Amino acid sequence: MSKKQLIMDTALELFAKQGFEATSVQEITSHCGISKGAFYLVFKSKDELILALIDHFMRQITSDIDHIVRNTKEEELLYQFFYTIYKYFYKHSDFAKVLFKEQSQTFNKALILKMQYYDKLLTNSILSMIDRLFGEAVKEIKYDLMYCVKGLINTYAQLFVFFVIPLDLNVLAQSLVEKTSLLAKHMTVPFISEDLVDLIRLCQPLNEEVTKEQIITVVDSKIAEMEESLEKESLVLLKEELLEPKFPPAVVVGLLENIRKHPHCKWVAYLLRRYFD
Repeated sequence: MSKKQLIMDTALELFAKQGFEATSVQEITSHCGISKGAFYLVFKSKDELILALIDHFMRQITSDIDHIVRNTKEEELLYQFFYTIYKYFYKHSDFAKVLFKEQSQTFNKALILKMQYYDKLLTNSILSMIDRLFGEAVKEIKYDLMYCVKGLINTYAQLFVFFVIPLDLNVLAQSLVEKTSLLAKHMTVPFISEDLVDLIRLCQPLNEEVTKEQIITVVDSKIAEMEESLEKESLVLLKEELLEPKFPPAVVVGLLENIRKHPHCKWVAYLLRRYFD
């Protein structure tokens, strides 16, 4: 295990027990068996560590949800969407617990902006899913439906955060598919208009759009840390495509699929897919 991963795993355990504010760098390093100097060679501050944990968690789920929304058959899409989200909550319930608590109490601007950024990406995926599944039939109420889906996600996620009880993810996903379908079919009074959505966006400007140069930096970092493999070779070819496009779309799709399932390449696959689209 790398020193960075050791620090992140140990910090996550302590944060889940005590919260962000109550956990000091000294406590983290003591539990890791390393010096504070070694910590600061990896992370500049505790805040940087917290943001790295959020990025690690949210990038995994964001990239997987994006893939599901784009590639799952329509008859399975809603189920896979809800099941995947709650599988992550179940697997990372300790971290989810910290996020729920800290978001309700924090005044940390960087943390708020980070969560708003990932919320924006999830919103886009939900809207894309709604368009695929229901199309023109929900044109007038699609933004209301999007907020309802987000509300269902947040409400039922509390079962994983506040209660240590066995939960059947299959039944939960099926139940939410039914609820969402009923809302889409029977909701008739829209409240959220496109104008209101635009106003909300103006009130919460998010400037985390990733540039081509930033993507290249991420790709270079992944190439440097990976051993020789099909995934590494695919990343090298994708970087060449970024610098000088030459491959047909089918080849690019294949290269992206080569790296998407690698546990450390999901986010870079997501960024590259968005860029090439």
